Amino acid sequence: MSRFRRGGGHPDPRAGFREEKEKEPQVPQGLIRTARKSGQLNLSARGLTEVPLSVWRINLDTPEEAHQNVTFGGADRWWEQTDLTKLILASNKLQSLSEDIKLLPALVVLDVHDNLLSSLPCAIGELVNLQKLNISHNKLKELPKNLANLQNLKSLQIQHNQLEELPDVLGHLSFLEDLDASNNQLRSISSSLGHLSCLARLNLSNNKLKSLPAEIGQLKNVKQLDCTANLLEDVPVLLAGMDSLEQMYLRQNKLTYLPELPNCKLLKELHVGNNQINTLGPQHLKHLCSISVLELRDNKLKSLPDDINILKGLERLDLTNNDISSLPNSLGNLPNLKSLQLEGNPLRGIRRDILSKGTQELLKYLKSRVQAEEKSDQNAVTAMTLPSDALVNTHSITTLKTLEYCDKQAPAIPEAVFNAVGANPIVTLNFSKNQLTEIPPRIVELKESASDVNLGFNKINEISLNLCMLLKLTHLDMRNNLLMSLPEEMEAMTRLQSVILSFNRFKTFPDVLYRMPTLETILISTNQIGFVDPLQLKKLTKLSTLDLQNNDIFQVPPELGNCESLRALHLEGNPFRNPRAAILSKGTASILEYLRSRIPT
Repeated sequence: MSRFRRGGGHPDPRAGFREEKEKEPQVPQGLIRTARKSGQLNLSARGLTEVPLSVWRINLDTPEEAHQNVTFGGADRWWEQTDLTKLILASNKLQSLSEDIKLLPALVVLDVHDNLLSSLPCAIGELVNLQKLNISHNKLKELPKNLANLQNLKSLQIQHNQLEELPDVLGHLSFLEDLDASNNQLRSISSSLGHLSCLARLNLSNNKLKSLPAEIGQLKNVKQLDCTANLLEDVPVLLAGMDSLEQMYLRQNKLTYLPELPNCKLLKELHVGNNQINTLGPQHLKHLCSISVLELRDNKLKSLPDDINILKGLERLDLTNNDISSLPNSLGNLPNLKSLQLEGNPLRGIRRDILSKGTQELLKYLKSRVQAEEKSDQNAVTAMTLPSDALVNTHSITTLKTLEYCDKQAPAIPEAVFNAVGANPIVTLNFSKNQLTEIPPRIVELKESASDVNLGFNKINEISLNLCMLLKLTHLDMRNNLLMSLPEEMEAMTRLQSVILSFNRFKTFPDVLYRMPTLETILISTNQIGFVDPLQLKKLTKLSTLDLQNNDIFQVPPELGNCESLRALHLEGNPFRNPRAAILSKGTASILEYLRSRIPT
């Protein structure tokens, strides 16, 4: 029909408006047909300013093909259509959602993140089958009361909005497992949050909270609590009731002391950096029986208690930028400590060259001071003189189980060094800062006991098979060498937890590392790597630290954001344009969230 006809021959005064309406982005019929079969419809990033009525009525209207087809193949049985269960409307220009959303009562997943929504329709409360609701990255200032009707909701993503409070209605979502309310303007949280008995993850970071309700301690199943970047001056005593808690983030607040957590027996990670904590006593540590990561950087600590050695499971201790002038020797007795960060402290009494050698060397030094105090009468017997000279410290071999021949600029390790080992088990080997062009073949003699090998600062161009036979190895330092690749045989090193490959000549990320699931730390900065495979990295479920600084990465794959085990991701010094420096400066959590937001849906 001509748009100029309306009944008789008169022009239709609404014609122009209809034509303008028809310019609205439409949903391809092919997508609608597919959605009727699969129950899933993805309309993300289509420039939509409103949702076409055909989407809301997809379960009700008779399909167009029903009027066209007279013969039907197996795939054309439109009458067997599936109700829509998943609707993705992310990254559009939607300013509102129609009340017609109630026509999709079977929805299980609704994703409208990254739009311009300032409110939600009341009818959203009629989506009683909804399990996942993502309304993040919008302009919401409040949540509708009808949200309380979504009794099957398990995941609620409301981050990056303009919310000033978490209302009582959230307390009715009794099956909620994941709540992300980060990056809002929250000033208060309803005590009803304590009713969320199934909640496992709660993110309240980057808000304006000055306190937390005492009822938060009733969340017995929460494993991860993130309150980073708020205005908290203390945490409620009843927080200790969260006895399933495994990870707690309280960075960038105004805390002056470490919270005491007597019931949090499962707590593995406590991050309280960038606060105003000035004292750390035994009472703060005695309940942290499972702690493996304790981050206290950028505080005002002046000392550590001798009782720090009760944290037997501690693996990483970050004390960067405090006022600590001395360290207790008892630190050397922490059996699992792998990373001790002390930069920015006015330390006295420990030589700078010892501090510069890294965690293991410092711990050995502190441990030797303990032993020196206990065995002062043995101080005279410290070295064994070999025919060539005093090459080896026998006290280190017999007591510290350490074999050292470092900083000699030697082209090879003298045979006498290995001969001095005898039947003693060697746990730590340090041949760094020499002129070695190959890994000493006799290193294989240490395969029954060696767990920490440092061959950094040499001229080694390949990893030998002899080294790959050290199956008990947990830490390998090969920094500042000439390596271009790693052998596939390294896959047999099934206990390796950390590997340092910085300042080498890698042009590709070594494939064998993707197949080493025990890895927790990979430092491979200052090489020429152009790409990492995020899908392979995600399989490394224990990987917490990945340093890719100063490489040739032109594009950071967004899927890297799905590597949820990462706690420290360093990307500075690469030629990519995104993420920008402002994102990088916010730290790992912000980088990962940014990358996830860029994943095509």
